[in-house]
Amino acid sequence: MTIELVFKECNPANPLQRVDGFRYMTQNLSQAFDLALETKDTQYPALHVFCSPTRKLGSDNADCIYMQAWIDGQSVYRITGNKGTCRMWNVTVQGPRSADAYGTELRTLHEPFSDTPEANLFGHELVTNWDGSFELYIGGEKQGQNWLPTTPGSRKLFLRQYFDSFDEVPASYRIERVDMAAPRPMTTPEQMIEAMRWAGDFVYDCVDFWPDWVWESGDQIDPEAINRFAGKNLAVDKPWTAETEARDLRRGRLITMMHWQLAQDEALILEFDAFDGFWMITNEAMFGNSMDYLYRHVSYTPSRTSVDADGRIRLVLTTHDPGYSNWIDTQGYASGIINFRNVGSRLAPELKTTVVKAAELARHMPADSRMSGSEERKAQLWERFNAMRRRYPV
Repeated sequence: MTIELVFKECNPANPLQRVDGFRYMTQNLSQAFDLALETKDTQYPALHVFCSPTRKLGSDNADCIYMQAWIDGQSVYRITGNKGTCRMWNVTVQGPRSADAYGTELRTLHEPFSDTPEANLFGHELVTNWDGSFELYIGGEKQGQNWLPTTPGSRKLFLRQYFDSFDEVPASYRIERVDMAAPRPMTTPEQMIEAMRWAGDFVYDCVDFWPDWVWESGDQIDPEAINRFAGKNLAVDKPWTAETEARDLRRGRLITMMHWQLAQDEALILEFDAFDGFWMITNEAMFGNSMDYLYRHVSYTPSRTSVDADGRIRLVLTTHDPGYSNWIDTQGYASGIINFRNVGSRLAPELKTTVVKAAELARHMPADSRMSGSEERKAQLWERFNAMRRRYPV
């Protein structure tokens, strides 16, 4: 049963994290039929937003808007709208699901994921008008300034927006099949039955696969390496095949994770050299669901992070506000996952971690490390709150 999975061993047996497990399950129940029925007809495409402040999915990124639209390889589609100003913008045509996890013996990720990127368009490749408006065709013969091809196996579009600064403006989209000429047919009993089956599998798999799926490979995370980054993908001599090279170019990022465990009186210092790139950090609960990024400081990007005088970035993970500007809130949880993304590169900096007593942080932090008083912290929370409300209708 799905409910039993909330009690899996990796999810700490405390009230806060038990509730989080049930909330994660119900949030995905809330979107199951959007995916399985309401947006499923490829002749009448619709955009679906996977994650938001009130809906989380395994390893979601607090500073990314994820969207998809079911399509087929025979139709021609058009997306119109405004590109916005996010730092990384991406639309990908996804093909058939992989039979395995990218050439390994691991189980492939659950629906609607583990499909193969076929064609990709980044923001710097999109041709827009002076005001950011654009028109993008998908499928059929090449037309217009912006076009993505499809294949007979194409099954969906995946749209991502990665944000850095809180003042960046999200994109707006509309999608249609270009030769639509009649109303959408009414749902049949057979379609409803299939949607119920699909939705049931989806909710079960969302709880079953996370965090187990990423833990099984150890590529992005070593679950036994508590409070340190030790995924296999950090190895300097990691082999990269032609397939992984091409896939990473289309996805445009590297992900590595850390399983953390802290007592209420402990703090973890995460530090690395500042570099000229676009990285993203999200604090997640044990199902990989992002923590409360609407109201709490649980995510960071370069433009929102202070750099110490020695050129190092230091972020402090702890339950209570330590006064340091780069504070990552644990929400009072005993355990979770830090997800580090390096966007536009398959490499990561050396990520050093140190666990100390929270009361002794000053002994381990530079004397000039930036602090945030109560009024500044309140202003930062309002800035976060308003930015998220621009990205999502909350």
